[in-house]
Amino acid sequence: MSERVIISETPFVDVEFQRSALEANGIEVEVRDTHTEAAVAEAVVDADALVVDVHSPVTADALERADGLRLIARAGTGFDNVDVGAAADHGVHVTNAPDYCTAEVATHAFGLLLACRRRIPAADREIRDGEWSWETDRPMRRVPGSTLGLVSFGGIARRLAEYVEGFDLEVLVYDPYVDEEVVEEYGGRLVEFPELLAESDAVSIHAPLTEETRGLFDADAFERMPEHAVLVNVGRGGIIDEGDLATALENREIAAAGLDVLAEEPPGETPLRDLENVVITPHSGWQSLEAYDDLNRTIARQLEQALDGQQPDHAIDPDPWS
Repeated sequence: MSERVIISETPFVDVEFQRSALEANGIEVEVRDTHTEAAVAEAVVDADALVVDVHSPVTADALERADGLRLIARAGTGFDNVDVGAAADHGVHVTNAPDYCTAEVATHAFGLLLACRRRIPAADREIRDGEWSWETDRPMRRVPGSTLGLVSFGGIARRLAEYVEGFDLEVLVYDPYVDEEVVEEYGGRLVEFPELLAESDAVSIHAPLTEETRGLFDADAFERMPEHAVLVNVGRGGIIDEGDLATALENREIAAAGLDVLAEEPPGETPLRDLENVVITPHSGWQSLEAYDDLNRTIARQLEQALDGQQPDHAIDPDPWS
């Protein structure tokens, strides 16, 4: 019996590329909608490997039905929708694609920061509404010479630190899991979270969603930030309490927010979309033709390795998630 790979119905995966890479080795490729726990539970029974996106909930209960499953390949960087510890208990590797969009997301984060600081989207809307005025009741501040705070210091945040060097920014980093020497290599300074909030003119979030980071940015955090501060989030939406953020923006406790991720995607009713000092993009920070190609090559490589009995290149260590 041939091995079977089930791919979640997702725009992130080039199914024809995966078929070309895998079927030559006798591996069957099937596409299914796995965006419910029940659908995932059915898929883990039928598949030797499962490719999922962020909307597929791979829970401990679903994994109870896993028998011949060897790999869950997350088509992306974050894997908070996969119970990595439960997968390990069932002998299933979990992989991601950690590097495929590093440059894109770092660029997007800085783009959001600049768009917010320079009020570019707001100015564009005003002109389209027939206005023409450089005056604003939200004065702009110079970007060079300011302080950028980075929450979490993985590959994307490190690339952003490199990008902003030419803008003469001081870089502060909050990450309890990184050594001070690593931060200093990139010209940054490791600080505690309260100091980062108080001293940063802009804060960019790059953290995964965990029990530690969920709701990290709440009313208390916004009170600690300067009134002129800009908040950027390219990590996960759940790291921000969006109700508290809307209140902080309305009350001008902070100046603006640039968000590529939201707690619910696509969002339901949210006051954030009605605020002129918010820039929202549709979780598109990863996107480029080159990143799409890199993602699919990475997925195919993980599938080939796992189904050949090898340790996949990007297997996630289950210990921190167990």
